[in-house]
Amino acid sequence: MLHVLFVCSQNKLRSPTAEQVFSTWPGVECTSAGTNRGARNPLTSELVEWADLILVMEKQHQRKLAEKFRAQLSGKRVACLGIPDNYAFMEDALVELLQRKVEPYLARSGAGR
Repeated sequence: MLHVLFVCSQNKLRSPTAEQVFSTWPGVECTSAGTNRGARNPLTSELVEWADLILVMEKQHQRKLAEKFRAQLSGKRVACLGIPDNYAFMEDALVELLQRKVEPYLARSGAGR
């Protein structure tokens, strides 16, 4: 089972959408978290340790992840999807963008349909 952690700022729009979209993929278990104070599900060291693959929405999330959880990132695959914060939760355009950007990472990890 591949553990995938999706990260955005507040864990209200982008990362929860990604979690919902990819939660039904065979061989994938996923969750989501936010880097900002007050995030719906705050990013923790336990989540970072749990994840095999961490997909952040923007470079700023990657920087915060590296600053705060450097020790837990050893051996982890981290990638930036480059998805800006201008989509609504489960918006069709966001779902399509996530599918296009995330599927190659899952396929490389041996997970998928």
